[in-house]
Amino acid sequence: AVEPVARLDGVTRERFLRDIYPRRKPVVLQGLELGACTTKWTVDYLSKAEGSKEVKIHVSTVPQMDFLSKNFVYRALPFDVFVRRAAEVKHKEYFLSEDEKYYLRSVGEDARKDIADIRKQFPVLAQDVLIPEYFEKEQFFSSVFRISSTGLQLWTHYDVMDNFLIQVTGKKRIVLYSPRDAPYLYLSGTKSEVLDVDNPDLEKYPLFVKAKRYECFLEAGDVLFIPALWFHNVVSEEFGVAVNVFWKHLPAESYDKTDTYGNKDPMAASRAIQILDRALKTLEELPEEYRDFYARRMVLRIQEKAYGNDCG
Repeated sequence: AVEPVARLDGVTRERFLRDIYPRRKPVVLQGLELGACTTKWTVDYLSKAEGSKEVKIHVSTVPQMDFLSKNFVYRALPFDVFVRRAAEVKHKEYFLSEDEKYYLRSVGEDARKDIADIRKQFPVLAQDVLIPEYFEKEQFFSSVFRISSTGLQLWTHYDVMDNFLIQVTGKKRIVLYSPRDAPYLYLSGTKSEVLDVDNPDLEKYPLFVKAKRYECFLEAGDVLFIPALWFHNVVSEEFGVAVNVFWKHLPAESYDKTDTYGNKDPMAASRAIQILDRALKTLEELPEEYRDFYARRMVLRIQEKAYGNDCG
């Protein structure tokens, strides 16, 4: 069964913070004032606005990009050339194949140290965007400029910060899963191994059927609120441009200072996982029968002490 994500019209900041934010569920916000970008950002305008500065992009011969197997390559192109290529279906000039897919996820000047900020990396375009600031200024983390080819599908993953996905042009389909369904998503770090969420390999991933699927379609001008830890899988149904804005939901000191992408686990979670790994290593000193018994006791203890009230 698929649960559609709720769509709400003209939600004010006050209503968002009072009624929607505390529920920690995704919602599509319609009719927000986003500035001139929704009408101005044609292929022609985009390519002229930021000229020929170089951008680093993902290039893939298949629509489903997989971050775990790295089935794409990184290439650089002048921005104006990239925009025109990303808008084509068949390419006269290409890196790998004439129907290759392109994806730009803007990064900071030094991707290891600097966050993405559309005001710094794309200052001309940034003037056209009104980001809904439904959070305090000091909570702001990053604003990520994204462009995707038609048909491109991004791997299922979670982020550790809340974010708005602002669909400026084009259409996207987003499939989401609750953090509570993490046990069914076959995780490797922040990413799920289940790439094809529409036709999953259930022999390989039998538990995936237990994950409850939420779904929405974003049109130009829609804004999707994705709470931290919610898994999302994104398909660009058309060539499109989007801006993500991430903000810090937890106190600033909770986050890893070296995190420029908003996907490193909070400091306390990282420490807890390291401690757990050491505990599991210690269990290896016992014979299997004892290891099994004490591991089950540890699982029960974690459920008892740390699970939310309505968890199994």
